[in-house]
This record gives sequence, structure tokens and C-alpha cells, in this order.
Amino acid sequence: MDPLLQAVQAGVRLVDLGQPLFTGMPCSPNHPGFRMTLNRRHGDAVRPDGGSAANEIIVTGGHVGTHIDALAHVSQNGLLHGGVDADEAQRGGTFSTGGAEHTPAMLTRGVLLDVAGVRGVPTLPAAEGVGAADLAAAEERAGVRIGAGDVALVRTGWARLFDDAAAYLGHDTGVPGVSEDGAHWLAERGVIATGADTTAYERVAPGAGHRVLPVHRVLLVEHGVHIIEHLNLEEAASDGLTVFTFVLAPLRIVGGTGSPVRPLAAVAA
Repeated sequence: MDPLLQAVQAGVRLVDLGQPLFTGMPCSPNHPGFRMTLNRRHGDAVRPDGGSAANEIIVTGGHVGTHIDALAHVSQNGLLHGGVDADEAQRGGTFSTGGAEHTPAMLTRGVLLDVAGVRGVPTLPAAEGVGAADLAAAEERAGVRIGAGDVALVRTGWARLFDDAAAYLGHDTGVPGVSEDGAHWLAERGVIATGADTTAYERVAPGAGHRVLPVHRVLLVEHGVHIIEHLNLEEAASDGLTVFTFVLAPLRIVGGTGSPVRPLAAVAA
């Protein structure tokens, strides 16, 4: 029998790392929000045998809720990752390179870098930067050295504010997140992706909104590291998870710049 299947059959517990999708949920002002409504209700059409079906219509941007950024999402000085001309790549309304269909599915080692836990606080202060020293301290707390192919998940505790959209988006107060030196630290470790429990992953200054996002440049453009946003890491942290099997499957949206995802931490039951 396949060893992986044997491990699964021995018992696996799945911990959700994502947020639910609902109309009115917090969303970056740069992106169209999530909307869902019933398109057909039970009783609108009834089959001869009395059966009825309901369905919905969903409208959403690719960067709403828990999602992963494709490499086409950000350019710098007109160039995507690998020096690809962004204007040329986006002609025709979809990206011919770096699109969401090329974002890999992930079954790899995940590491929870619980920066809020290191600081001994439930939530980092608004606009707090998470630098290389913070990430190194969280790595030491996790008892593992992050390596090539890993996914590093940074907990600020900000997901605790998710039900209060204004507080969570933090336009006036700012939002904690990874700083440029922290992004370089992660890229140098060779992570395939990194995520956080905030709307923009990186630190957002008070009143600045999402006008300038240098960490996106460092990770996506310079190093080809995918970014996962709007994670919920509270259950994983409360369960004491540090290292686990990370599972993520992006939608294969041809030429898209991002994809909604439902990431999971898999651990032995």
C-alpha cells in the first residue's frame, strides 16, 4: 500500500486555515467584494415527482476572502516575475504568463510562525512591522528551521477582528504585517509560499491603505513566492500546531491574478 495512503488511513485531523465567504465580509478596497444570493429557490420549479432544487449566483474578485496571489498579480516598473513584460502579458483580458492556472497545488510542510505568541499578546498592535528578527524568534519557538519548499504562515492575531470589517481593514489605524526585511528573510529560506491572517499580508501604515505594498514586490516579483491572505490561524495556534502537512489547491482560473482557496493543516489524529 502507498505509504501516504497508509498514513491517511491511520487517522488524520484537518484544521481549517481559511475564513468563510459571505456577503459583506471584509475586503481590500482594491478588489470587488464577495456577493452571493439564491438564483433559484425551492418551489420556484417543482419536478413531477415533487422534487425541487435551489442554486446560487456568486460574484467575487480573485483576491477576496482566503486566497493566493498568482505571479501575474504584481509588476514592478512594468515587469512581472522573471522579467516578463506586464503589458504584453495582459493583452486580451487574461494573462498569458503567470496566471492563476500555473499556481501550484501544495502538499508540503507548513510552519506556523506565531509572532503574536512570541510577543505574549493575543493580537499584535495596529501597524506593527514583523521583521526578520520576529520571524526568527517565531521559528525558534516552533522548533524547526524553515527550508526550501515550505509554506510559512505568519500569525499576528488579526483574524480575531474579522467580524468587525472596519477594524480588520484598519484604514485609519493601520494593520500589522511582514516588513521588507522579513520578506527577504523568508525568500532566502526558499519558501514556496507564505501567508498571514490579514488582508494585505504586509504591514499597512495608518491612513495609507494599500497604495504602496513593497513586500508584494519582494515576494512575487523578485522571488516568485506566492502570498496567501485572509488566513485564520487562531484554531491552529490554540491547538499548539507548529509544523504540519499543508494542503492547498488553487482554482485553475486561466489568466487570472489570484484564486480563492481553502487551506488545511493536516495532522495525525
